[in-house]
Amino acid sequence: MATANHKLAVLLCALLAVAVVAKEQPADPAKQGQELKTFDDAKQQQLFAQLTAELRCPKCQNQNIADSNAVVAVDMRQKTYQLVRDGQSYDEVIAYMKSRYGDFVHYQPPLRWSTGWLWLLPVLAVVVLFSTVIRRSRQTQPQLADEASETVAGAELATQLQAMIDAAAQTKATAKEHKP
Repeated sequence: MATANHKLAVLLCALLAVAVVAKEQPADPAKQGQELKTFDDAKQQQLFAQLTAELRCPKCQNQNIADSNAVVAVDMRQKTYQLVRDGQSYDEVIAYMKSRYGDFVHYQPPLRWSTGWLWLLPVLAVVVLFSTVIRRSRQTQPQLADEASETVAGAELATQLQAMIDAAAQTKATAKEHKP
């Protein structure tokens, strides 16, 4: 009887643990970390969605605040929600976030002296790649011309050698004919 009670107690504990774990899990894992927000109109909701998709999480670095569950991203989402609900425009919210977290939080950095390398580096990389391709193609063209001239010279040499072989064979044949 003691073992039956023990088994029943273990079973009940296991069921309780499963129920607690199931209750803690969100219904939709894709919405994990996303709070339900109410807006005055669809325009505010659309603005909030656009802003949270364009603002970068400072901790996660390459993840927007809509997808991040970092504490700073949750705070940024909450502040964005508050600013949108207060009637702030897109530019005003972006300006606020940049002033608080720096230019890094926006996926479209402004063109300034401090961010110029972000804009010039891809252009510079393309120019270097293009010049390298042109330089290498010019280096292979003379090699091809040299190979072509070597092929012509080799063909001429082969013709001369064949003529010498034929002359030697003819000389040998005439020498055999004149031998008594």
